[in-house]
Amino acid sequence: MFGRAPKKSDNTKYYEILGVSKTASQDDLKKAYRKAAIKNHPDKGGDPEKFKELAQAYEVLSDPEKREIYDQYGEDALKEGMGGGGGGHDPFDIFQSFFGGSPFGGGGSSRGRRQRRGEDVIHPLKVSLEDLYNGTSKKLSLSRNIICSKCRGKGSKSGASLKCPGCQGSGMKVSIRHLGPSMIQQMQHPCNECKGTGETINDKDRCTQCKGEKVVQEKKVLEVIVEKGMQNGQRITFPGEADEAPDTITGDIVFVLQQKEHPKFKRKGDDLFFEHTLSLVEALCGFHFVLTHLDGRQLLIKSQPGEVVKPDQFKAINDEGMPMYQRPFMKGKLYIHFTVEFPDSLNPEQCKGLEAVLPPRSSAQLTDMELDECEETTLHDVNIEEEMRRKQAQAQEAYDEDDDMHGGAQRVQCAQQ
Repeated sequence: MFGRAPKKSDNTKYYEILGVSKTASQDDLKKAYRKAAIKNHPDKGGDPEKFKELAQAYEVLSDPEKREIYDQYGEDALKEGMGGGGGGHDPFDIFQSFFGGSPFGGGGSSRGRRQRRGEDVIHPLKVSLEDLYNGTSKKLSLSRNIICSKCRGKGSKSGASLKCPGCQGSGMKVSIRHLGPSMIQQMQHPCNECKGTGETINDKDRCTQCKGEKVVQEKKVLEVIVEKGMQNGQRITFPGEADEAPDTITGDIVFVLQQKEHPKFKRKGDDLFFEHTLSLVEALCGFHFVLTHLDGRQLLIKSQPGEVVKPDQFKAINDEGMPMYQRPFMKGKLYIHFTVEFPDSLNPEQCKGLEAVLPPRSSAQLTDMELDECEETTLHDVNIEEEMRRKQAQAQEAYDEDDDMHGGAQRVQCAQQ
């Protein structure tokens, strides 16, 4: 994070809360926090707000990097995120990590130590439109970490571990670089000595099965059930099947459905759309064709006697769309979009034949004298989209040339003045 160093703010409050001087050593801080935390612990009738302030002050001053920021820039700098912030952790967690359990005996704090939740693992799962229409199941083999059964996630034979000296057991390190006058760069990263765990294990005491990693890899096959009517982007969750880690609630494995494009059908919600092209004869005189549905059924699609289909017309078949999710016996509609293909030209005999059977031309016919007074024109075939693009490009070029001319004139005028 880059930023201008903030103005100096209060940098004595945390020392006053713990009742120590600004030159106090780490041992002095520990003694002061131990005495005050036990006295003010809520389980012993202490003030919860005072207990929270003590934990916040100790968390900052016991971390060399955070203490340096606090001494130099004060409390506001920590609140703005420099050095990971002050007071971002649970005071009961800080208390228990300090004492290694409850100093009061028994089960410790009634609140108990909170467990963090592991990350979910997201996997895309490609499916066809046929899969979503008919439903399917897919077996997938995955690798994941599980708690080592030999050491029960301790990483050591004895079950003991030491607080990492590099990060004071926090698992994170904060590095600060001075880039120039009143400019700093602060970066937070996992401790490389303990790999972010906050603990170290003696080499001779390492578990022989997991080599001190606390977890081992396991191959697992999951059967993913894709139900009828599921949607593109829908999630299928396997709770608690992600990577395991000590003192962590295992996250989920989540499969996200990704529908592949279908060459003939398009889906919109519970409806299906199908494109079909008719010849002019079929559009005017009737048609029939076979449509192969997503489940392999052959549907006969035909027009009614005497019915004329117009270009760009839609027709629908009820209950032949997509099955509705968790209501698979109910389906949407199947829409058919008709395109009519016209012939490129007709000879005179074909024109006469069509004029004999089609409705007559408009009655507003011109006389020979009126036709002689008109000017002749010639029609040309055009690609209108291409024409519009060309005209737009020409207009942009003319605008640019005009802008250059006016800009040049202004520059000359300025130079003369």
